[in-house]
Amino acid sequence: MRRLKKMVPAYSLPGHVKFTETLDAGARRKLEPVAVTQQDIAFLQYTGGTTGVSKGAALTHGNLVANVLQMEAWIVPALHDTSRGPVPGQFVYICALPLYHVFALVVNCLFGMRIGTLNVLIANPRDIAGFVKELGKYKFNVLPGVNTLYNALLGNEDFRKLDFSSLRVANGGGMAVQKATSEKWLALTGVPIIEGYGLSETSPVATCNPILNREYNGTIGLPFPNTEIQILDDAGQVLPLGQPGEIAIRGPQVMAGYWNRPDETAKVMTPDGFFKSGDVGIMDERGYIRIVDRKKDMILVSGFNVYPNEIEQVIATHPGVVECAAVGVPDEKSGEAVKVFVVRKDPALTVEQLMEFCKENFTGYKKPKYIEFRGELPKSNVGKILRRELRDAAVAAAQARSA
Repeated sequence: MRRLKKMVPAYSLPGHVKFTETLDAGARRKLEPVAVTQQDIAFLQYTGGTTGVSKGAALTHGNLVANVLQMEAWIVPALHDTSRGPVPGQFVYICALPLYHVFALVVNCLFGMRIGTLNVLIANPRDIAGFVKELGKYKFNVLPGVNTLYNALLGNEDFRKLDFSSLRVANGGGMAVQKATSEKWLALTGVPIIEGYGLSETSPVATCNPILNREYNGTIGLPFPNTEIQILDDAGQVLPLGQPGEIAIRGPQVMAGYWNRPDETAKVMTPDGFFKSGDVGIMDERGYIRIVDRKKDMILVSGFNVYPNEIEQVIATHPGVVECAAVGVPDEKSGEAVKVFVVRKDPALTVEQLMEFCKENFTGYKKPKYIEFRGELPKSNVGKILRRELRDAAVAAAQARSA
């Protein structure tokens, strides 16, 4: 990666110790038993931030054990549901996520060890044909993934020919699960995508829909056992039900803090122990939470808040669209305007046709001002669409035109 593909950028890590030196130092020591408490740090889970230096979320042994047990209590009804056939002696999990990401690390690896699963590692999930070929070898029971992964599988002809009779759970996380994707998945597999929500800082799962839900409801579900959720305004005050605000989480899975960053820890932790997620959400009278969007991704059009998730959910229902991403770009009249990047399913789809569709489905200030077709959208290694990269490219292009 460094010498042949030249993909490792220049970096500086003051005070670092080389990995080989660490191995040499370890080889000279003897293995000794270590007393571990729930408060001891198990590892540092670095956040997937797209700006600045990633922060290390200090996750304790207690955090991780708690989240694994919470997950077990939540998922067991589906794993042992006899309406899906006899309960297998060993559950087969598909791991199509990078192992360093907290989603795979806890859901696949740690929870997998807890109940003794067979974890099938898909080394390159972007190779959909190879991925589907591997799936054909197993009677798989659980397939965790992100919306883009489910969408890509649904678009593969060979995937649609697979036997889904053993599938019991499809866990959706990492980004919003879109209604169009969810409905197609349920129709094909007979199993709904159960959407949950979490972050590196919460080990990761904080909420999830009831595991036996059969229909898409557009929410991230209810708090996990022993987990409290508040919706806060900018002043940190709890908002009434039905009003949008920042999702704050308190529970045994919430991190001890950011490693060596007390300043950053203080920004996200309230005095009474709630972690402020940076996500805007709404809680209804039943306790279900709907993600509106990331606070940083909100688009301000003539003083009105426009959330990319809402725009993407609607445009994704167009039959000629594979996937899309909405961002805000500078605009002289409205401050910001909505721009949508679209990957077409129908090569004949035009900007004018899609604009007309948007006109029928959005109120004036939410309607995209710009639409750009692309062959693909930039994604993280987990498969999350990188809106920031698209926004930066759109702003740079606009500046170049005006120069």
